[in-house]
Amino acid sequence: MADERYYELIFICRPDTPEPEIDKVISTLQQTIEEQQGRVDKTEKWGVRKLAYRIDKNREGFFVYLAIYGRQGDMIKELERRLKVSEPVLKFLTVRIDEELKRQQKLVARRERRMARRPRKSAGESATAASS
Repeated sequence: MADERYYELIFICRPDTPEPEIDKVISTLQQTIEEQQGRVDKTEKWGVRKLAYRIDKNREGFFVYLAIYGRQGDMIKELERRLKVSEPVLKFLTVRIDEELKRQQKLVARRERRMARRPRKSAGESATAASS
């Protein structure tokens, strides 16, 4: 699907949040994604990790990662709205990845074309050019 977008969503919950409550937040997000004709590619619970700085007097947080495919930007707005009102969630970040992947593929193709145009010198040729 050409117009499908790929997003990564990471959110941090309070470290003292019970596991069933975190599962409830994840299932709510997954249900919202499916309602918006998107799909969850991957869900990972990274567990409790130390934060780089204090957030609401917390030094640690429970990290959750979601990889999402979707066609509508409204889906991301709705997910972020739900994360804002969710009590256990401290912070969240959504990043659109497909644009970056396209950019990387373009750079690789350009580099390969440039290398194909430029003839490579063999070891014997470069040694004779350096001595003269």
